Amino acid sequence: MAQRYVRIQTPEGRIYYGLLQLSRGVQLLDAPPWLKGKPTERFLEPETYRILAPCVPSKIVAVGKNYADHAAEMGTPVPREPLLFLKPPTAVIADGDEIAYPPQSERVDYEGELALVIGERCVDCTPEEATGKIWGYTIANDVTARDLQKKDGQWTRGKGFDTFCPLGPWIVRELSPGAGLQTFLNDAPEPVQSSIIDNMVFPPDVLVSYISQVMTLLPGDVVLTGTPEGIGPLQVGDRVRVEIEGIGSLENTVRQRLTPADL
Repeated sequence: MAQRYVRIQTPEGRIYYGLLQLSRGVQLLDAPPWLKGKPTERFLEPETYRILAPCVPSKIVAVGKNYADHAAEMGTPVPREPLLFLKPPTAVIADGDEIAYPPQSERVDYEGELALVIGERCVDCTPEEATGKIWGYTIANDVTARDLQKKDGQWTRGKGFDTFCPLGPWIVRELSPGAGLQTFLNDAPEPVQSSIIDNMVFPPDVLVSYISQVMTLLPGDVVLTGTPEGIGPLQVGDRVRVEIEGIGSLENTVRQRLTPADL
């Protein structure tokens, strides 16, 4: 099994990066692993920590319509260049946290995706150089208020609500291009999304190179690589699980977002 790099919090509120063991214990690192964090002698036993989102990005750069079948289901052609948008860092939640369904929206969709974690400062990189800037891989759900996205004509509000970027549960260093991506709702045995990451229109090295020619990517930043066909609505009470072969699964439930009037 590939090494799994986690970010965890103790009951006292201390936050650490570490290596998850098969026993579910965690060997702590002295710094984030992409900043050359080394294993220490400290070890946390299972059930003595909570897994957080695996990194704290300064920004989340996402790519729209990067699978041809998804572009088709949206009724649009495949973009000639990567279609970029941003999600705020405040949208990030961890595996097991709740997605808050905002009262402004009447349709909130799941979008299972592969996420790239940047390990080194990256600016004006070639695709070959960009490959070395990708430190690892994790799972994301690019939750989207679809009706607001269409209403606004741009994507900031529809993509940017708090809790709209579940991320995790950990990072792995290597991933097969043929790895499968599947999304499941509740207890249904059949996935609502199923593809392989090699079906991307623009592969990870091309995406990171393209983005780096627009903005500087910093260590710990996240790139969402797009979602395949099969997007659909979430309801309050739903449980959504995104699985990527070679990484694991990211699962979150949906609750109603409270307004001040509800408190």
